[in-house]
Amino acid sequence: MLMGIVFCVCLIAANLLETKIVQIGPYSMTAGFIVFPVSYIINDCIAEVWGFRKARLIIWMGFLMNFFVVALGGIAVALPAAPFWEGEEAFRFVFGLAPRIAVASLTAFLVGSFLNAWVMSRMKLRDKERRFAWRAILSTLVGEGADSIIFFPMAFAGLMPAHELAKLMVLQVTAKTLYEIIVLPITTRVVRHVKRREGVDAYDTNISYNIFKIKEL
Repeated sequence: MLMGIVFCVCLIAANLLETKIVQIGPYSMTAGFIVFPVSYIINDCIAEVWGFRKARLIIWMGFLMNFFVVALGGIAVALPAAPFWEGEEAFRFVFGLAPRIAVASLTAFLVGSFLNAWVMSRMKLRDKERRFAWRAILSTLVGEGADSIIFFPMAFAGLMPAHELAKLMVLQVTAKTLYEIIVLPITTRVVRHVKRREGVDAYDTNISYNIFKIKEL
């Protein structure tokens, strides 16, 4: 439950932070970088400890909460501002996500998160307890790669030069995967602690990977 809550909060925060492009040295990236990889780390933990079925439920909850916040933001933007309030332009910029950005974000999140959980699940069936670090890194690389390949062209194609768009995509995937590698010792300790505390270590034998079978827990 706690991981599911943090997962949803990270996704919502990342969506809001994605509205800012930051400059770190010679590189540009979205500010969502500071929190978005955490959602993939939690996804790894859930898939590793409780299996794909629980990960599927949490991913759909994250999707619905993201959609809910985007919808509320749209309603808030549509409401008339008080005449004495001077923050309308900034508020609209952050919460008034263009439909194109919202669709790109939600689509990329679904594809990337489910690929991440699927890779974790399939590799665990093959490796059992061994090589958690390897499957955590590889699943993040696959998930983040798919997320970036979908999100950036859908959201920013035509709004920035193609070479800058390609650089941004590669940089995001590389930086987020490095993020996963750096915090891997913490992730590993968390997974071991949760397995001991919960007495759970699921293996996804004889399950359906159909992402719409939410009731199958």
